[in-house]
Amino acid sequence: MAEDLFIPKLGQTVEEVVLINWLVEDGEKVDFGDPVLEVETDKAIFTVEANAKGYIHFGPFEMGETVPVLTVVASIGNQEEAFSPGNVNPQKKTGIDAESPDIHPEKSKTPEGIQPASTVKVRDKFFASPRARKLAEHEGVDLSRVTPTGGEGIRIIEQDVIQYLQQTPKATPIAAGLAKEVGLDLTGIIGTGPKGVVTRGDVELEIKRRLSQSPVILNTADSNLTFPNLKVKEKVTLSPIRRRIFQRMSQSVHSTTRVTLVTEVDATELVSQREILVKERTELWGFKIGYNDLIAMVLTEALKKYPYMNARLSQDEQSFEILESVNLGIAVDTERGLLVPVIKNADDLTLDQFGKQYRQLVDKALSGKATADDLSGGTFTITNLGFYDIDAFTPVINLPEVAILGIGRIRDQVVPFESSIAVRKMMTLSLVFDHRLIDGAPAAKFLQSIKEGIENPTFLN
Repeated sequence: MAEDLFIPKLGQTVEEVVLINWLVEDGEKVDFGDPVLEVETDKAIFTVEANAKGYIHFGPFEMGETVPVLTVVASIGNQEEAFSPGNVNPQKKTGIDAESPDIHPEKSKTPEGIQPASTVKVRDKFFASPRARKLAEHEGVDLSRVTPTGGEGIRIIEQDVIQYLQQTPKATPIAAGLAKEVGLDLTGIIGTGPKGVVTRGDVELEIKRRLSQSPVILNTADSNLTFPNLKVKEKVTLSPIRRRIFQRMSQSVHSTTRVTLVTEVDATELVSQREILVKERTELWGFKIGYNDLIAMVLTEALKKYPYMNARLSQDEQSFEILESVNLGIAVDTERGLLVPVIKNADDLTLDQFGKQYRQLVDKALSGKATADDLSGGTFTITNLGFYDIDAFTPVINLPEVAILGIGRIRDQVVPFESSIAVRKMMTLSLVFDHRLIDGAPAAKFLQSIKEGIENPTFLN
């Protein structure tokens, strides 16, 4: 019997992928572990490996098509076989119920004011097996929202409930209780907590969004409100990563109280020490040191001095967690969109060790080979637009972190210096922090520490 080849789960928050490229020909013989397909998530490009030995037969999918995870995209079996998916759900077969059907239809119960998420199909009538009902009752699942696969797609079995639970985001106890109280289904809500956990703020924001939705009648006589005569030059479908950026940016802006502190920094000595390092260490280290490396090392020292900036809100939103390690994210502009590779334990690395890891992660991000682990687990993020002649800007906090540092360009500027006037290398730093968790004075002390580290660097000591 042919073995189903399905899109595996590629992370806690990955729900769908884009099929990019088959690495083998239809009907080609493959072995277990052979790379056969490339797919793109909202974070990176992954390779799907063959899960059996035999001849691969493609399913009816086009390259560029978006499919949910766990979708069967091919089958691997005998040479004469065609694509014939044997398992609608590729989870382990143990535990799939085969008991007699329970044909007691139920009504979906959704309180007024809260409508089901648009991505969830709610049925007025459905059939479910006893084991499916038992599991749903235990987990608090509304069976009207579960997609059936048993009985030719009309009956809910236990495995359907399991898959629904796997696709439903985890939530804090407070968030889950609030959602249950108002009848809000969490499916489709992107959590802003650690590892995508849905927080109370996410639920409250979703409730406000849905309650505020009402039909709006536009005055068609007002050309400012309608644009029927505008010709669309091009319609670009949002890629998975752009949709993810769209969601994350919106969540950050709406769920944090952002305050920006801006300071000018004399980077003359930083520039001077970099020039010496480039001259003396490039051949030894195998790469040319950059300003991101130097500023990152200054930042890690500041985070060790002021650990309350290397923190996050707990999953239950009841405590402020100061984190032990400094995992530094550095935003990278790629063809696929903005990615943030994370250098783990940056506070334990030397300058050359940091530089090597940073470049390895950037290369993986630019080539589309960064893994979910490469792009997660950050505790603080920096973003540098100085390369584009930007002096200052207000970056968006990378949740669940509490702050982000924006770096502007280094420029020649006439400034007062040692009781005189001189041309110095000046730059602007912008610290954006969540005022709900950090007060202005502590944030200012942290930024001042970074300023002092840049103005008085010790890389050559």
